[in-house]
Amino acid sequence: MNQEVAMAHQQARRTLKVPSKPERLEARITSEQKRIIERAAGLRGTSVTEFVVASAQQAATNAIRDYEMLSLHAKAREAFVNALLNPPAPNAAANRAAARYRRRISR
Repeated sequence: MNQEVAMAHQQARRTLKVPSKPERLEARITSEQKRIIERAAGLRGTSVTEFVVASAQQAATNAIRDYEMLSLHAKAREAFVNALLNPPAPNAAANRAAARYRRRISR
């Protein structure tokens, strides 16, 4: 069954126009890492190259998203603390609201 899926996938790739991929990426890995990657690629019905590229791209996307989220959280925290430590002066609307509140409380 796995072999049938892989063959169908290869046939689909041949019939579809795939954009050229001029960039190359190489890595040295252990025999155990290669065995695991080959097995996983086979289970997914993809080539090792397709599996590695898809996995690396997903990992890169996640790493970028995590970094950007942490960066955003740090900026938000900084803005919050700054607002607490250095609050802006109340504007006219805030002053009117405070006066209304004091009048209601003092009744």
